[in-house]
Amino acid sequence: MEYRYRFENLEVWKESKHLAVEVYKILKTFPLEEKYGLIDQLRRASISVPSNIAEGTSRLSAKEQAHFISMAYGSLMEMYCQLQIAIDLNYGDISQIELLLKKIKHTSYLLNNYRQYLTKSTT
Repeated sequence: MEYRYRFENLEVWKESKHLAVEVYKILKTFPLEEKYGLIDQLRRASISVPSNIAEGTSRLSAKEQAHFISMAYGSLMEMYCQLQIAIDLNYGDISQIELLLKKIKHTSYLLNNYRQYLTKSTT
């Protein structure tokens, strides 16, 4: 059996990783002049979510883990905001971006639940 890190079993990590891949795919349709602007920002924010979840699971205390989940949540909200701006600028396929926004809302729900679980573990 193949060894798996603990974060790989977390539904919220799986969802956020999938979301990052979807963001990368949709960014291929954005105008090239946004390569160092909105595209770069969205790439960094999308990668930050699963990365912070993974890094948080390596921490020993639930308080430290919750901190990284909070950072992941912040990056998720950055993505949400930036995709709203992309819609306003008429970048990419609007229906695909709207689908991503729904996935972000679902991922935020999972992140909040996980953060609450960790926070209760510290009290």
